[in-house]
Amino acid sequence: MPVSLPTSRSRGRTRARRAAATGHAVIIAGGGPTGLMLAAELALAHVDVAVVERRASQDLVGTRAGGLHARTIEILDQRGVAERFLREGRITQLAGFAWTRLDVSDLPTRHAYGLALRQSHIERLLADWAAELAVPVYRNAEVTSFAQDETGVDVTLSGRETLRANYLVGCDGGRSLVRKTAGIDLTGSDPTLTNLMAEVEMREEPEFGLRHDALGFHGLSKTENGRVLVVVTEAMRERTGEPTLRDLSEALVAVYGTDFGFNNPAWISRFTDAARQAVSYRKGRVLLAGDAAHIHHSVGGQGLNTGLQDAVNLGWKLAQVVKGISPDSLLDTYHAERHPVAARVLRNTRAQIALLRRADDGLKAARDVVSELLAMDEPRKRFGAMMSGLDIRYDLGEGHALLGRRMPDLDLMVDGQKLRLFALLHSARGLLLNLGKRGGIDIAPLADRIALVDADCDGAWELPAIGQVAAPKAVLVRPDGHVAWVGDENRCGLAEALTTWFGTGGA
Repeated sequence: MPVSLPTSRSRGRTRARRAAATGHAVIIAGGGPTGLMLAAELALAHVDVAVVERRASQDLVGTRAGGLHARTIEILDQRGVAERFLREGRITQLAGFAWTRLDVSDLPTRHAYGLALRQSHIERLLADWAAELAVPVYRNAEVTSFAQDETGVDVTLSGRETLRANYLVGCDGGRSLVRKTAGIDLTGSDPTLTNLMAEVEMREEPEFGLRHDALGFHGLSKTENGRVLVVVTEAMRERTGEPTLRDLSEALVAVYGTDFGFNNPAWISRFTDAARQAVSYRKGRVLLAGDAAHIHHSVGGQGLNTGLQDAVNLGWKLAQVVKGISPDSLLDTYHAERHPVAARVLRNTRAQIALLRRADDGLKAARDVVSELLAMDEPRKRFGAMMSGLDIRYDLGEGHALLGRRMPDLDLMVDGQKLRLFALLHSARGLLLNLGKRGGIDIAPLADRIALVDADCDGAWELPAIGQVAAPKAVLVRPDGHVAWVGDENRCGLAEALTTWFGTGGA
């Protein structure tokens, strides 16, 4: 199949002009959610980025991920696009741990909920946003090989076209060719079970709901188009490869005693509880994000969300390095910050699978104990914040409780007008929020990457799983919404923080 020329729909870039280009500052392998989010982040920073995607269109076969957690909705809100997703999804209490629902409605966030929205819709909305930002996409194409040197990466596509880039980012899934070609190992635990997932029609009325038995956990539910979504644990975990109709029938009969006369499958997929992570998210000019960097079971719905948050952590850093604003070493903080986050996701998915695997008496007792524990307010809030991504803290050293955590979306008064803090992050620039004495801060050399805003804020400052914290006089917020510096009116350490995260300049 021929490679489609890269296209975009805005900013006056014609197809001919883009097709004539032989290189880009950044090439992203994979146009799924992570790749599209990263492309949008780089485009907001005015970096020449292109996506290479094997599909001819954004159409997605299969249900895959089914929702967005609270922190992911926040990062979309930080960019001013959350309403696009909220309009199409269903607000619900999505967070849970080993089938115990976790109500996060009392956590301190404007988005104290999850959003039920299938990956096909999430991808379409992200693709539309990327197109508005004039991101070109090479469709019907895959990265087949690449070679990097001291100044860039030569990327060969399946149509034998070669592109030159400063950096290549692998967002090409769990079997990532970019990761394998770069020689980055994927380590972790082997599968202990296999699940089949399918979307089918059924002649007989199925038994909707969740089920536990000696084989493992299973579920039947209605999809938005009226079909049946099947998730069933297979009796023999040794089965690999593409699943067949017979495999699905046998698995259903083993659990329910019938296959309910299923027919007309839209798709069938097989997945396991293997939990593995790239030992490094970077090798030279090649980086990894999303499933290319970490794979795990879908329990808890954390995979897509973790990938989108990878992209938001990486995007602004990569943009500054490409522009020569920051040294190449800034990219090392991407691995340092995001690798522990995914490691924790792998740990909690393994713990959930251990509780859910089989319906023996010991595991049932353990599940009951965990469920009782999570019914208590403090454990519920703590686990709810973890599963929804609201408690993530990057290790930026000792100091104020805000340091390294996501900045709350405060109600501010700026020049006599009410303004939400997240509105100040829409352009994906940094923010120096001054709540104390006006004047005396000079960030003119950094004005292209940081906004200095004098504001007033009277409300309480509260963090998920932490509670109320002392309101500081000034806060430096990175483009990803995490706090890089907290200070008082003497501004001790501000100059160093500005240089570390935003390159050379004065304070």
